[in-house]
Amino acid sequence: MHVELVSIEEPIWSGDASAVFARTVTGSIGILPSHAPLLAALAPGFSVRIDTDSGDSLNVAVHGGFLSVRKDGVSVLAEQAEMSDDIDVSRARQQLESNNPDDGPEAEAAHNRALARLRAAGEDV
Repeated sequence: MHVELVSIEEPIWSGDASAVFARTVTGSIGILPSHAPLLAALAPGFSVRIDTDSGDSLNVAVHGGFLSVRKDGVSVLAEQAEMSDDIDVSRARQQLESNNPDDGPEAEAAHNRALARLRAAGEDV
């Protein structure tokens, strides 16, 4: 199936994949070829995994957005997205520790971005 991952700023990745895994606001979901059409809001603080047809797994920190499944493929439409290879794990860990989600919407958003980055990088949180 064809998968496109785009952020508001730029396209992040496009290609053929065997599966897409994400956390939506209603729970975790795995998308395989021929999945029923759907539109779902992505949950804050989680990453998206794309298993490519070549056998690679791409882990992406996704900050806000939607997952759209259509007959012709899957689109992940993110406000911001970062590939796992581009994530500074020590900086993300520092941001996680310095932002208390109870301190207001900005601190909660920063906390969730740090969680998504660490999860995309394969870190335990």
